[in-house]
Amino acid sequence: MLTNAVACFAVYCLEMTGYFGAAFLMALESMIFPIPSEAVMPFVGFLVADGKWSLEMAVFATSMGSLAGSLISYAMGHFGGKPFVLKFGKYLLLNPHDLERAENFFNRRGGIVTLFISRFVPVIRHVISIPAGVGKMPLLPFLAATTVGATLWNSFLLVCGMYLRERWGIIQNYSHQIDIVVVAILVVAAIIFVKSRMKNGRIEIAK
Repeated sequence: MLTNAVACFAVYCLEMTGYFGAAFLMALESMIFPIPSEAVMPFVGFLVADGKWSLEMAVFATSMGSLAGSLISYAMGHFGGKPFVLKFGKYLLLNPHDLERAENFFNRRGGIVTLFISRFVPVIRHVISIPAGVGKMPLLPFLAATTVGATLWNSFLLVCGMYLRERWGIIQNYSHQIDIVVVAILVVAAIIFVKSRMKNGRIEIAK
């Protein structure tokens, strides 16, 4: 059963690395690495539901990880500027189109509220710290919005994971249908990812 295998593998990896591993993954998620929090936090919720992890420590560790990753991205934008980010970001699978979207999102609205809201917006939340740094947003408001937004989002996904864990037996009864959906989503995501990278490659060549 694919869903059960994926869940077991994810939980095993988190068990082996502990809170540090979860924090590290969330730091990458808050930078420009394509690691979605939706693929990490629910399984942190599994461990909390099983009583293996403390709820408070899980929230604290993952929130600090998100903050650390966001600070690194902020520093890249603040001290290196957009040219630096584009130059070195390609080695970290940065999608220039995603960065442009985040820039437009931040420039149109700006401020602490925009940064807070961006923590709940897919794709944007991975790169929003860069335009905040490029725009020289004051550090304290950046830290406040990032910490509160990341903590709320991470906690929401963690609670979802706890809810799923309690009903895992029901989910397994429908595992065959779920496996088909999971495989379909993975295939579509892979196609979109490859197409976007090929498109960006053609754009770079044309330039």
